Amino acid sequence: MSRAAASPHDTVPPDEHGFHRSLGLFDSTMIVVGGMIGSGIFLVSADMARLLGSASWVLVAWGLTALLTLTAALSYGELAAMMPRAGGQYVYLREAFSPLAGFLYGWTLFAVIQTGTVAAVSVGFARYAGVLFPFVSEDRYLIPPVHLSERYAVSLSVAQLVGIAVIAFLTWTNTRGIDYGRLVQNVFTTAKTAAVIGLIVIGIALGASWETISANFGDPWTAIGPSPVAPGLDATSVYGLLVALAIAQVGSLFSSDAWNNITFTAGEVKNPSRDVPLSLALGTGLVMLLYLAANVTYFVTLPLQAVQTVAADRVAAASLEAALPGIGAALLAVGIMISTFGCANGMLLSGARAYYAMARDGLFFRGAGRLNARGVPASGLVIQGLWTALLVLPRTYDPATGAYGNLYGSLLDYVVSAALLFYILTIAGVFRLRWTRPDTPRPYKAFGYPLVPALYIAAAGGILLVLAIYRPTTTWPGFVIVMLGLPVYALFSRSAAARAPAPSEGE
Repeated sequence: MSRAAASPHDTVPPDEHGFHRSLGLFDSTMIVVGGMIGSGIFLVSADMARLLGSASWVLVAWGLTALLTLTAALSYGELAAMMPRAGGQYVYLREAFSPLAGFLYGWTLFAVIQTGTVAAVSVGFARYAGVLFPFVSEDRYLIPPVHLSERYAVSLSVAQLVGIAVIAFLTWTNTRGIDYGRLVQNVFTTAKTAAVIGLIVIGIALGASWETISANFGDPWTAIGPSPVAPGLDATSVYGLLVALAIAQVGSLFSSDAWNNITFTAGEVKNPSRDVPLSLALGTGLVMLLYLAANVTYFVTLPLQAVQTVAADRVAAASLEAALPGIGAALLAVGIMISTFGCANGMLLSGARAYYAMARDGLFFRGAGRLNARGVPASGLVIQGLWTALLVLPRTYDPATGAYGNLYGSLLDYVVSAALLFYILTIAGVFRLRWTRPDTPRPYKAFGYPLVPALYIAAAGGILLVLAIYRPTTTWPGFVIVMLGLPVYALFSRSAAARAPAPSEGE
């Protein structure tokens, strides 16, 4: 049967009978929530406050992020209900546009988006473990930095080793079967959701100050001393404010990303046509409410200037310390360790399912397209884990300050815009499939179609344009990473064609 004649809405496609459909609505929602809540919400508001110069405008920026994320999730629900199979967004782009479109997304997902994020949150786990156990440090080396060039090196610190150990452990756990991965996800996502709620309740109940509230919201819409977004342009002018709001989305959208991971695991959801769209709505709605409430907590406990200048951007730690002096930072360190551990688990679990779908199409390593005896793509998990661990090792180096950074951090900065582009394309796929496959059953239809999906495309497209103009050094390299997938696609396509059986005579 050709792809054009295939039935994309089969509940269990023939190549997915080995998957165990054991994820219910709660499990699916925990994957959405667990993937979204990492460490970003505890940090990025400091940079947003510097950029916007106003507590009220930071809350507006988070509100815009909430609207964009919810709109995207509700639109994705239609595609998820139409094609409830392993692979998620890769499959949607493949079916709506072409195998190449799907591959370029899958390539970027594997190269940086999924793996780089897991590397970041795993080392984030190690950094906060260092608050409790000081020997876990990025400055305590097992292998000191070995410079590859003036600006790049590789090293192995105790913190890097702990991050790699987290990746290895969670990769192994997920090879044991979906029930193991589900158990870890549910336990840690429940715990970190409780931790965020605890931050909000304790911060407001014990740390809120009328003096702080008056200072931050007494003149709510005036930007005070914002960082320039370009020479001569900042948030004190109307145009500068619009540009600053768009640029601020880099932090808040990245902190809200990975909500789409449940679509990768649709082949293991019991009732995917109902539960995947519903979990997208429930999960993104819950997280965005928590994020907005967390930011309110920051600005009722800390003056704007304190948020802007907090050490290492640890605004959540400063907020909790204001409420519980002496123990707040340690409590938050435990909360972030729980959060990052659960986030890494959910992303490792989900990512391997996307590579499974690619491998089944001949567009990834063949082993990733096979399930082990426990019904999970173990080889894909191992390949993903190895690459993620390797991303932990390279370091960036600033000769001016002598400071070391992490290469995956730079790569993630580069692909934020590329990830946004793929979201736009996928939601455009809702329109295209309505036109090319009007008779395909749609158990759920995109909320507010066509207006709401169109508004997302317009708003996200505007943000992408602003980033391309005002943040070119971190935007265009992301598109280069995507385009590097073209020769890789050619190699996999050629290999798949060589393996394909020759047509019999008369075909």
